[in-house]
Amino acid sequence: MDIENLIAVFERKLSIQRYSVNSIKNYSSAVKSFLQVAEKRFHSPDELSENEIEKYVYWKIKKDHISSSYQRMIVASIDKFYSSVVGKSLNIRHLYPSRKKHELPKYLTRAEVKRMFLSIDNPKHACIVKLLYGCGLRLNELLHLKISDIDSENMLIHIRLSKGNKDRVVMLPPTLLPELRNY
Repeated sequence: MDIENLIAVFERKLSIQRYSVNSIKNYSSAVKSFLQVAEKRFHSPDELSENEIEKYVYWKIKKDHISSSYQRMIVASIDKFYSSVVGKSLNIRHLYPSRKKHELPKYLTRAEVKRMFLSIDNPKHACIVKLLYGCGLRLNELLHLKISDIDSENMLIHIRLSKGNKDRVVMLPPTLLPELRNY
């Protein structure tokens, strides 16, 4: 079976398991890259050993300087592909990065935040930035926000189908309500 057909089967299986569109795209892209490299040495994926997969991951680390999170995604994609399409269980847990880097988050000082807000002249843009910052919204959440999602009586914003297709509720800062109404 050629790579395109294998990827189509893999994407169909991920869709059936209700993976998000972005996850399907990322997983299939990682597996496609892997299969294109592997195709040069083997005829079919079931001929590949865990050692060959390890060599591929090592090659990606050295060649592309991939991050540990990207390495985790590649290994998970290959593992999922083998279990769902090839029907082969792999023992590749050792290929997952063992430690995650824990860096302190970068943040803005109060003065920097104030300067950022004061530099915005357009009321629409000001509301956008203040909603993103003040409510901790993701951009996609903001883009899908409706007026009916804002509960001014309880000072809450209902976020529908956020990351992972989950709903959530965030607090609406009291200083932002008049600006939203004005806009």
